[in-house]
Amino acid sequence: MEITDSRSLPSAEGPDEYFTGDTRIDPLFDPQDDARAAAASVTFEPGARTAWHTHPLGQRLVITSGCGLVQREDGPIEQVRAGDVVWFPPGEKHWHGASPDKAMTHIAIQEELDGEVVTWMEHVTDDEYEGNE
Repeated sequence: MEITDSRSLPSAEGPDEYFTGDTRIDPLFDPQDDARAAAASVTFEPGARTAWHTHPLGQRLVITSGCGLVQREDGPIEQVRAGDVVWFPPGEKHWHGASPDKAMTHIAIQEELDGEVVTWMEHVTDDEYEGNE
């Protein structure tokens, strides 16, 4: 058994290269030994969001507080709230973040494949975020 002191893993700002708006990433765990899963708690301030991206083995989001938005490529923008769980299948292009007027926090869980966890793409435009495209 191993217990990780949460204070040993410092918070980080979401890099501007991959996020729009104010985000905070709190690592929870990284892959160990033969395990491939990693997780982080990510907080998005109102209007903040990820860029479009994919995961080679998919991604699961557990919404822990607030109200957010998620979208897969060519799909509608959908609202999520605390208690919702979202699954993006492997290779599905998507984004996620807070609603325009309410922050959102989720736990993001994804697995590595050949050392890769995520492929980042272009930023979500304001028009895309607002559902105008």
